[in-house]
Amino acid sequence: MARMQSKKHRRLLDFGKPPGSAPSHLTPQGPSRAPPEDPTLDMETASSVPKGGLAKIKRFFHRKIQSHQTTATERAHTNTDVGPQEQMEQSPAPGTEDTQRPADETQSPPASAAVGQDVEAAVKAFDDINPISRIGCSVISVIDDANTQFTEIENFSDTYLKPFKVFNEIVTTLSNVHPYAKIALGILSAASNLLISQVNRDAAVSSLLNKIRNTYEFLAEDDTIKNIENMKDTLAMIARVISDSAQFIKDYSETKSFWERMGKNILSETQTIADGHIKTLDDLMQQYRDRTIRNIHINVTRVFEDLNLDGMAYAGGAGLNTTKRCLDGTRTEILQQIIGWITSRDVDVPRILWLHGQAGRGKSAIAHTIASWVKEVGAIGSCFCFVRDRQSEHREEKMFTTIARDLAGRDPAFRRALASTLAEDHTLKATPDVAQQWQRLILEPLSKAKGAIVGNVVVVIDALDESGADESRRHILSLLTSTEAASLPANFRILLTSRALPDIEYVLGNSRHALKTCLDDVPLESAERDIRLFVTKEIGHLEGIGSTEINQIAEKANGLFEWARLACEFVRPRRAGHTVKERFDNVVTLQYGEGKTLLDATYISILESGVPTSPVPLSRFRSVMRQLLTVMEPLPMKTLNLIRTQFPGEDDSYDISVILEFMAPVLSGISDHSTPVRPLHASFYDFLTDRSRSGAYFVDISDS
Repeated sequence: MARMQSKKHRRLLDFGKPPGSAPSHLTPQGPSRAPPEDPTLDMETASSVPKGGLAKIKRFFHRKIQSHQTTATERAHTNTDVGPQEQMEQSPAPGTEDTQRPADETQSPPASAAVGQDVEAAVKAFDDINPISRIGCSVISVIDDANTQFTEIENFSDTYLKPFKVFNEIVTTLSNVHPYAKIALGILSAASNLLISQVNRDAAVSSLLNKIRNTYEFLAEDDTIKNIENMKDTLAMIARVISDSAQFIKDYSETKSFWERMGKNILSETQTIADGHIKTLDDLMQQYRDRTIRNIHINVTRVFEDLNLDGMAYAGGAGLNTTKRCLDGTRTEILQQIIGWITSRDVDVPRILWLHGQAGRGKSAIAHTIASWVKEVGAIGSCFCFVRDRQSEHREEKMFTTIARDLAGRDPAFRRALASTLAEDHTLKATPDVAQQWQRLILEPLSKAKGAIVGNVVVVIDALDESGADESRRHILSLLTSTEAASLPANFRILLTSRALPDIEYVLGNSRHALKTCLDDVPLESAERDIRLFVTKEIGHLEGIGSTEINQIAEKANGLFEWARLACEFVRPRRAGHTVKERFDNVVTLQYGEGKTLLDATYISILESGVPTSPVPLSRFRSVMRQLLTVMEPLPMKTLNLIRTQFPGEDDSYDISVILEFMAPVLSGISDHSTPVRPLHASFYDFLTDRSRSGAYFVDISDS
């Protein structure tokens, strides 16, 4: 009897091993049963399993979990030398572990928690087995010896997940890296934490999980770390693919259910997506090793259920504009500061950062750079921009619905939560009530999706000061400084830019829940260095422009990037009569003062060089600019000319290009007639509509 019992004890269940590992050698229970030559399932034998077998297995594992948790609890109560954080035996929810622990405790869940999760995963796997395999059959008779397999699971966690943990440890030591690389590293760290806490053992995705594991081993190599600065673009692409892959693995059970409802071949669909991610990761790692930049197409594969978001208000044209990004290598200090805030693991970090400063300091360039980086590395985010010449659209009434749609388009968990809310109340899709939008379309879905989002969620709101009158943003400011905003999930960030208008400064300046950063306080040396880089790129190739001239423009700009841009536009040879050097001399000798700023002086100089102050040209200038500034939305030159044919006065029937062709430095749509004509910077609008600043070029729109 004892001999038979010891034989039984040698038969173990082969779960919890890395994919592809060989099964345990099974000893037959009696002389009449030989070991199978083929490890595939014997379906006929499997179907004859006693009905009570699974129940026994489940009861054992449930007792094992409870025992493990009880032991952990007793240790926490009896160990008086450890702090509350160290007593936590269960890992935090995915997406929050980075911020709920000190930096040295965020790398991985405790071993006991990892084992508990694996056992729970095994129990769940048993729930889905039908019919049970021959291996499962044999376990019923030896259930009391599963402690050995329990140890194997623990060893699996230590070995299989080691690359993720090692990478996280390395990331915490990296400080002097490009901010673009830093945000990519943040995404990779978040994805690794998700994979540590939610290892999916489904064989269908094991090949993808193995490739991700290999990728993290590669990222932890010394040679890879040394070349992060030079290969930051490739690193960002790797982060994007890893983020998508981790999201796919995390949502795999929901995805399978969706495919099943759609009547799709689950294995085929899974293999197609996994193979695509695997090939792309292989290509990107090889590109990194070769230190080359090739055009590798990243096929973003995110599986979304066909949830009804149709009819949701959306502000078209209010999103990211990559042409506004900072020149690479400029604004590094402020970008580092913002990325550091975004990737901070401190749970108490303010969720909102207000970036402000006078017109021309480069606020929008910084905002679009951050938004672009967030999108490129595969993070979840949204970019919403206000523009003065689109105030008639009342974008403020669509801000939160647009942001919600953007987030739903990037994350399946948020999308499901949002669809659930809209299913309860369809009127929310088009409500102009920003308070309802904020509560039901942002806060509520975030709460439901808490812990299910990979990495940080970054929302950029640019140029809030251009929304319109104070009333247009009063409710938005109130919501963003509310206690609910202060309690947003720890991985949620809102970057908001504006000039410090009185109403905005009063609310955000006095908020304890918002960080404040003023670009007017950026050291002049730093701004001049960045402006020199910009001017060199723009006009450094022109004859007569050398380092002396570039330095003069940088010093004259006094930290105003918009003025530097205008100066470069002015110097370029755009009309006959003056050499590049003569135009340069004109711009650097501009005089200003007595209430006029350098920007004002530059605008006047540009207008004087293209629009004489004699009666006819000046009258036509005012007429054309009045038309531009008062249309409901910006229009291309061809359409503007067509509208003028309907003007009643005979004096108004002329081609507006006679005025606009000289105004390329301050207006878009001049060289490309299909592009809407609009001021390139809001400060030009302000200049034209203020008589004390524009003088003869004042445009009166008071009765429009």
